[in-house]
Amino acid sequence: MGSRSMAREAALQMLYAREATAVAGERVIFDYWREMPGDAEGRAYADKLVLGVEKDVETLDARITGASTNWRLERMTRVDRNLLRLGAWEILNELDVPRAVIIDEVVELAKRFSTEDSHAFVNGVLDRIAEDAGRQNDSRD
Repeated sequence: MGSRSMAREAALQMLYAREATAVAGERVIFDYWREMPGDAEGRAYADKLVLGVEKDVETLDARITGASTNWRLERMTRVDRNLLRLGAWEILNELDVPRAVIIDEVVELAKRFSTEDSHAFVNGVLDRIAEDAGRQNDSRD
């Protein structure tokens, strides 16, 4: 598993903990790395994801709500909600990472950490967010 894949997994776990405990991102990051040391590159990217999602959570939630027809944010599982926040933040802010890579990585996390049908839901919502944001498939996809 590459360092960015590991970073996304760590970020998901931290975002989940942040929402479950209502502890600020900086503290969640500190506590997580104290218990689960990781490589420097993966750590930096995971921290960037967590702090970015924390900073932009209202905007991300609005995008997710707009893209997830018939699903209120509160009805989504905590894992799915945070996967969507993570993926949406990357789609909107990490323009050097191909759209398909972001979506594929987040879908794989959904397969590993969420319900049986979550991966299809996550894929559809992130694809819609990418389309709405004007993120086209590029030649690296």
